Amino acid sequence: MTKNKNKGNAKERRKWLLKIFLWSITISSSISLLTDSLLNRVNTLVAFILLIFIISLGIFFDIIGIAVTVADERPFHAMASKKIHGAKIAINMVKNADKVSTFCNDVVGDICGIVSGTMGAVIVAKVILIFRNFDFSVSENIMSSIISVIIGALIAASTICGKSLGKTYAINNSNAIVSKVSKLLYLIAKDR
Repeated sequence: MTKNKNKGNAKERRKWLLKIFLWSITISSSISLLTDSLLNRVNTLVAFILLIFIISLGIFFDIIGIAVTVADERPFHAMASKKIHGAKIAINMVKNADKVSTFCNDVVGDICGIVSGTMGAVIVAKVILIFRNFDFSVSENIMSSIISVIIGALIAASTICGKSLGKTYAINNSNAIVSKVSKLLYLIAKDR
């Protein structure tokens, strides 16, 4: 009996990994294509705004992933018994915390991190073009390196600090976060 259960779990795990792999490819290629095509058409300020959006999206999904792993399932059962919208979704999210966390933290969060790095490179190129119009006493290679390091450091620091603050917030407010997300998912599913 245990052997068959383990086979079933292994098969289900492989199926889940394949799904996550395909989701990763789909989401990353879509976001990369969208941001690349947008970044080439916008000015530097709009590019920075898009970058902030992508970093914020990664932080937002990281908060959800942490909140789901920490949340207590019991209050959602009480909500479900009172037929509160989204309670059953919240229960499923908490019961499948490993999968929700993988999707939120690893798929969306890591993709946002990769895309923000790519966006940073495009922004560096745009900023270098702006600085070419000024006469600085340093060479263009040194100026390019300085700009690249500054923008890369700002992206990394923003992501790390944002996720750090987000984790603390998610741990302290896990049930409220899961409740809000489940209600939002309920509304989205209801409209379909």
